[in-house]
Amino acid sequence: MPVPDGSLSAEPSPLTYMRNINMLTQDIKKELFKLRDNPYRDFQSRLIPTIKPGSMIGVRTPALRTFAKRLYKQEDVCLFLKDLPHEYFDENQLHAFIISLIKDYDACIAEVKRFLPFVNNWATCDQLSPVCFKEHRDRLKEQIKPWLSSGHTYTVRFGISMLMKHFLDGDFDAAYPGMVASIVSDEYYVNMMIAWYFATALAKQYDAILPYIENESLEMWTHNKTIQKAVESLRLRREQKEYLKSLKRKG
Repeated sequence: MPVPDGSLSAEPSPLTYMRNINMLTQDIKKELFKLRDNPYRDFQSRLIPTIKPGSMIGVRTPALRTFAKRLYKQEDVCLFLKDLPHEYFDENQLHAFIISLIKDYDACIAEVKRFLPFVNNWATCDQLSPVCFKEHRDRLKEQIKPWLSSGHTYTVRFGISMLMKHFLDGDFDAAYPGMVASIVSDEYYVNMMIAWYFATALAKQYDAILPYIENESLEMWTHNKTIQKAVESLRLRREQKEYLKSLKRKG
């Protein structure tokens, strides 16, 4: 990414700047519509009910990833990253894939912070997975805390997903599941991610996580969904799954 921090090498006039943004955004939209797959759009719209069907173009993920890699090499891609909010779901997906390619941590975290308030669905949230984060876990863990307390559905979900992806193995700390368990939300997409986190944590840190289930530390729906997802996992032993089943709660 030639200009990773989103700045331009020569500052244009406001009029030129806006014209450049509009031209690039329109070019990107034209390319996305060329890649449109209507049956896929119809299938995908059923999986993401929070997105209006009219705002979904229907570009398959491999094509979006390829397009993102091409755009990432363009010096003016920072203009697209600044042009928020986007009109189409597919633009948001493309945006997430571009950010995920940024190698410089400071530049990447700046773009993540700018983008997260505009994320409006689980798919874009879950596709946002910067490759540089794994090399900067010591700095990332401090950023996760404000995400978890943000109050924005998909920012909270993203924070939980980062704990799940980066802090359940060698960098695991017993404080992390406590941070997730303390989240109180009525949002389905937050609670589903909490369940996903604890189910994955059971597969990787069973002894440390089991007390959260035994002590009923999670809201009942999330508790039972965690057990359901854990039982579906291939990484837990049969006796572990049977014990978890016995801990299901009834309303």
